[in-house]
Amino acid sequence: MNERKDVVIIGAGPAGIQAAIHAVRKKCDVLLLGRIERSALFSAHVENYACVAGVKTGEELLLAGLDQVKNFGAHLMEDDVLKVHQDDEGFGLELESGVTVFTRSLIFANGTARKKLKVPGEKEFFGKGVSYCVDCDANFFRNATVAVIGNASAAIDGALTLTGYAGKVYLINRELMASKELIAKLEESSVENISGTWVTEIAGQDAVQTIVLENGEQLALDGVFVELGAKGAMELALELGIQLDLDTMSHIDTNKKTETNVPGVYAAGDITGHPYQMAKAVGEGCIAGMEAANFAKKQKRKDKS
Repeated sequence: MNERKDVVIIGAGPAGIQAAIHAVRKKCDVLLLGRIERSALFSAHVENYACVAGVKTGEELLLAGLDQVKNFGAHLMEDDVLKVHQDDEGFGLELESGVTVFTRSLIFANGTARKKLKVPGEKEFFGKGVSYCVDCDANFFRNATVAVIGNASAAIDGALTLTGYAGKVYLINRELMASKELIAKLEESSVENISGTWVTEIAGQDAVQTIVLENGEQLALDGVFVELGAKGAMELALELGIQLDLDTMSHIDTNKKTETNVPGVYAAGDITGHPYQMAKAVGEGCIAGMEAANFAKKQKRKDKS
């Protein structure tokens, strides 16, 4: 099943919601992808945002924002993006539900936070067998034994990708939380799914050699991929050749119009760097939504001419 949109926004936090509001009000067909509970704002309390009196919960503000998005006519999908590519007509996004969405313009608004396992050995072996990006590092583990840690779509997709590189792939999770289509792909693969447990330690000498599970069992392996939640903005951005900031390589580089180096791709919110504040996210989301809508309209006119 394929769909085509004018503007697709990845991330349902304040930047993504504001972008959707402004894009759809420019009479564009807009899709907002994401789950509000993954936004950094969701569990926060807000009392420093202009024109909002008293203390509001992030959840309250995000739910109100989603109502606005729906009322203005944008489409919402609580789907994770697994892969993104560029084609002659714009961009294609493969979703965990099996749907592929094509769009004329794309906005990254899915934050930068990288969740950690917070277990002994994780920090010590980062870069020595511990990785947070399957797409970046899979090639270093050809014919090796690896484990992917995580419950959601990023972990499952990462494990499936690694079957094309590693000799043996484990998937460690408490409970799989992804679409039935993606879980079905996992069950048909060679990945050994170890469910109902978690990792308590990563161990080794100069590099990763074992992981320890909650029941004390140890698995001998060469690499550990931590993939918690949805695929991160950095991995998706790199698939399109989007330029990162040269100082830290941890944020997407944009200009004042929120444009990236790839025409038709914009970024807003935490993904563009400090300060990590709702006010900044909303402001950039406003600009990104309008600019992406304008770009999509220009492309539509070209298509008709």
